[in-house]
Amino acid sequence: MRTLEFIAENDGERIDKAVAAVSDGELTRSYAAVLIWNGGCKVNGVAVPKNYKLKAGDSVCMEIPEPQSTEILPEDIPLDIVYEDNDLLIVNKPKGMVVHPAHSHYSGTLVNALMHHCGDSLSGINGEARPGIVHRIDMNTSGLLIVAKSDIAHRGLAEQISVHSFRREYEAVVCGNIKDDGTVNAPIGRSKADRKKMAVTAENSREAITHYSVIRNYSAYTHLRLRLETGRTHQIRVHMAYIGHPVAGDEVYGNGKPASLHGQCLHAKTIGFVHPVTGEYMEFDSELPEYFTNFLKSIE
Repeated sequence: MRTLEFIAENDGERIDKAVAAVSDGELTRSYAAVLIWNGGCKVNGVAVPKNYKLKAGDSVCMEIPEPQSTEILPEDIPLDIVYEDNDLLIVNKPKGMVVHPAHSHYSGTLVNALMHHCGDSLSGINGEARPGIVHRIDMNTSGLLIVAKSDIAHRGLAEQISVHSFRREYEAVVCGNIKDDGTVNAPIGRSKADRKKMAVTAENSREAITHYSVIRNYSAYTHLRLRLETGRTHQIRVHMAYIGHPVAGDEVYGNGKPASLHGQCLHAKTIGFVHPVTGEYMEFDSELPEYFTNFLKSIE
């Protein structure tokens, strides 16, 4: 365990943002937030939540765990790579694949496959269990995911995500009929009733904004295009359930039906960003997967 200590210079800065900045690229803001959430940060000797706002003169002590030895091994798992260069790659993740090892999933993950494909050329900013992972999508969400192969790329991409300049568009089928385009602006935090779930809540939450537009209405469903302005855990699934239109097949935030979907009908279709090394704007789009198009045909 290592200790990062500093004195806050400004009023009003969030603790996770300040820690990430002082770490000089060693910690992303999201990873710092995880460590703070787990009680790893004290301000003036007292543990604080990740959304704590500093005051000038506050004494901050952050404990950073040393990288732990793991048994996460490279696995020769086929990857649908859309783009790759020396600094990053874009992969089209299939539904059902876990992004990084955790709990009962220590093999068969995207990280296992990336370790085989990339060898040692993955960013190590977020620790051994999440090499190269800048953002993630849920196991039962399909679609495009960007992976950093260098630390400079990781920092640059993470910064674009934090200032909301990273374009992320999804398509989903949701329950019920939505007639008009709209926006859900509702903060998301950990559910008090079930710590494994997220919820719209005013307590210990972060701003969350989802824009949606109607592609087509069906008798009992709506095909939507959704654009994330922020990137909170389970954001689309939580927001759609919040407005009474859970994503079809969502077993956590919806009714879990129809069973033929085996999880939510949600696809990360488009991403756009400025390449953190070349400065070129890049945009990628993926076709809707077979499970998605088959479901659309079934509800015709």
